[in-house]
Amino acid sequence: MRPMPRANANGIELEYQVFGEPKAPPLLLIAGLGAQMLSWDEDFCRLLAGRGFRVIRFDNRDVGMSTWMEGEYALDDMAADATALLDALGIPAAHIVGASMGGFIAQLVALDHPEHALTLTSIMSGPNGEDQVRPTEEGTAVLMVPAPETREERIAVGLWAKQKLMGPDDPFDRDHEERRIIAAIDRAYHPAGFVRQLQAIMGAHGRLARLAQLRVPALVIHGEADILVPVDNGRNVAAAIPGARLLEIPGMGHDIPKRVWPQVIEAIAELARHASPAC
Repeated sequence: MRPMPRANANGIELEYQVFGEPKAPPLLLIAGLGAQMLSWDEDFCRLLAGRGFRVIRFDNRDVGMSTWMEGEYALDDMAADATALLDALGIPAAHIVGASMGGFIAQLVALDHPEHALTLTSIMSGPNGEDQVRPTEEGTAVLMVPAPETREERIAVGLWAKQKLMGPDDPFDRDHEERRIIAAIDRAYHPAGFVRQLQAIMGAHGRLARLAQLRVPALVIHGEADILVPVDNGRNVAAAIPGARLLEIPGMGHDIPKRVWPQVIEAIAELARHASPAC
């Protein structure tokens, strides 16, 4: 993979990539726990850009090619990273889209830095803390698997976890998933960052009361078969945000499978049109 640009943001460096026209409305994609920017599939990013967005994906702190940390931090710090990246790119505000932990962070961008959020899309995410609906036993098992020691074991665990988290309506394409997992492992493997990000999630307070004060246009997308962040989390987030739209997708697990890309992208584009007819 060719070197990507890096930005100084919030006292650290964040690696990022941009798709689409420079003057198009900006859309920031925030990845999940331990996930690099590669978790936002390049074809998905290009499809979003084709709908008239300037799409930005990036590595969160402590993952990929962004700064690897040493001490503890909070999800609020990661939200500050995201807004600082926008500042570094000269972007006053963007459509904020986050998946899983990225959804936690996206919610905090809208709450802590509302001037930076044109819209909020929270995908397969929840409200954290005392407000969360906990994972199923199977979901917890995926989350707590020890870090493998060898490259081959890392690939095997990645395939196992992916298959567990996918929904029942989505066939498991082993070759495709193996290529994606190998690309991420060979680019940057950093289990200590995964642990610190998980600690940030576990230390976060519930947000349902705060979300009730949110006034940014919001969309909540959730798979009905999610075992890691059960669908009631998405339902509760959508119910808390005034005027939020809830899109539940049957047969979808903790994943954004290719079959739902058109539906998800259309929903994001529709939210942007509702917020600003020019989008």
